[in-house]
Amino acid sequence: MAEDESARERILVAAGELFAEAGFDATPTSRVAERAGVPKGLVHYYFRRKPDLLTALVPRLPDAAVDLDDVVVPGDVAASLARLVAVLDARIEASPLLSHLLWREADTHPDVRDALHERHRVLAGQVRAVIVAAAGPAAADRDVDSAAALVALAVSYRHSVARHNPDADRLMDRELAFVASALG
Repeated sequence: MAEDESARERILVAAGELFAEAGFDATPTSRVAERAGVPKGLVHYYFRRKPDLLTALVPRLPDAAVDLDDVVVPGDVAASLARLVAVLDARIEASPLLSHLLWREADTHPDVRDALHERHRVLAGQVRAVIVAAAGPAAADRDVDSAAALVALAVSYRHSVARHNPDADRLMDRELAFVASALG
């Protein structure tokens, strides 16, 4: 069984690399098999259709859930959000090819799009929890859900496109400071 899992893992790693390099549509399964060092038939044994490979890569996107104790600075929403973004950035940097691939393929693959929508929902919930934990009871009087949605959108944009902008860190700092001051 360990050999089967190893072959399946090699196929997924090869598919992720090749899809990110050349794109999903431009990568034949024969190249995936060649890079993985397996017969082409084994690719189809584990993944009936080529889109099944892409779907299997979706859960490998780094988790958006962060332990509040690791990021919350009581009384300082801006610092707490900055710490959250730093943790999320580090996770995305651990798999830049995968994240790039999935955001690029979201337009044409519903499973990927649905997974990224779910990731955004989880991220907005995480941001909301950080805001409430940092601001305390005072946060209940403000529009925390809108602020959380805006920060989640900014983080998603940062991870999909803006990370290539040399001013990305400065812009994110300004956005987080703006949200924190709007809350209070």
